[in-house]
Amino acid sequence: MPRVRDPRDLQCTRRLEALASRQGWRRVAGCDEAGRGALLGPLYAAAVILDPDIRIPGINDSKKLTAAERNKLAVQIRQQALAFRVVAIPAQEIDALNVYEASRQAMIRAIENLDPRPDYILTDAMPLALKGEEQAFHIPYSAVVHGDAQSVSIAAASILAKVERDARMQELACLYPQYQLDRNKGYGTPEHLEALARYGPCPEHRKTFQPVRDYLLPLFPFSGSA
Repeated sequence: MPRVRDPRDLQCTRRLEALASRQGWRRVAGCDEAGRGALLGPLYAAAVILDPDIRIPGINDSKKLTAAERNKLAVQIRQQALAFRVVAIPAQEIDALNVYEASRQAMIRAIENLDPRPDYILTDAMPLALKGEEQAFHIPYSAVVHGDAQSVSIAAASILAKVERDARMQELACLYPQYQLDRNKGYGTPEHLEALARYGPCPEHRKTFQPVRDYLLPLFPFSGSA
């Protein structure tokens, strides 16, 4: 079997966009999400159509960039992209849908609000149509494994989603300082889990996620108080 490539070894280029262009698709959108694995806070998705005539140096998988690099690139992407859209799915909706479906719906909502509309879409490994309902999604797309490490369009979307979500987590850190959200961004780090055990969940926690669900007991009234 072929060796699965480490995403750290992949290069973020315009190759996939160029392949789509050769097929006749002029407006190629990249789409990605941020916050899927967090215990707290919204999930964000972004869709971006980059201008093929403008190069933005430094675009890469958001996980490979520093916060300062992401913030700088996000400004450039917003200024120079042909179109972009960022969508948030709150914790309550994530619990109602499940996190996979919330991720898919967030990407679809971002794509459907692009203006101009894309001719083709590249996603970071997310099928936009459910199995057996491929005809229901009318825009052709490719779900690319490790897409944010290979496609500049997907990487640009990952940057916008990550920057928007981090900004929201800073706001939530002021409301719920006990969870140290400015540091852990809602993920299950040791200090977050310790605070969860001590204070119980707040309204921004995803109640269907473990171990949050274990703390939804009378011992921890779901009041959200600090």
